Amino acid sequence: MSAEDFQDPLQNYEPKEFADPIQEALAEETVGSIQHTPYATILPETPVGEAIRELAAAHVACLLVVEEEGRLVGVFSDRDALDKVALEYDDVQDRPVSEFMTPNPVYVYETDASASALCVMAVNRHRHVPILDLDEKVTGIISPQRVTQFLHDRLVGTA
Repeated sequence: MSAEDFQDPLQNYEPKEFADPIQEALAEETVGSIQHTPYATILPETPVGEAIRELAAAHVACLLVVEEEGRLVGVFSDRDALDKVALEYDDVQDRPVSEFMTPNPVYVYETDASASALCVMAVNRHRHVPILDLDEKVTGIISPQRVTQFLHDRLVGTA
């Protein structure tokens, strides 16, 4: 093959065309573009009674359970409180939240495409998805309300 016969595959590259601004946002914008703060964290050894009080005081549906160095080890949600604690609260309120949390939660990186966060929510049936940076440290959490606002802002921004 001579130099004249070579065809650069990027020479005729056509930029991706999107059907609408939401499709473009999901493909081109990162998870970090979705509001993911504020968020609340607790340590694994936090008593479950204190964790429940924190859920109520912070008016949040879940707490990210992190080790002292910031590594995510679990999520303690209102669903965990209802399903695993409520009926036995008096007996378990002083036990560590690590016994009742959802361990090893599915998460996304802040550099992932925003569509990946929606996929995690849909496929794993999670309402809240932790966000990590590339050093595996928690940077936030996304919720259905935050995703809806992200999509709404993209749609309204084009009107």
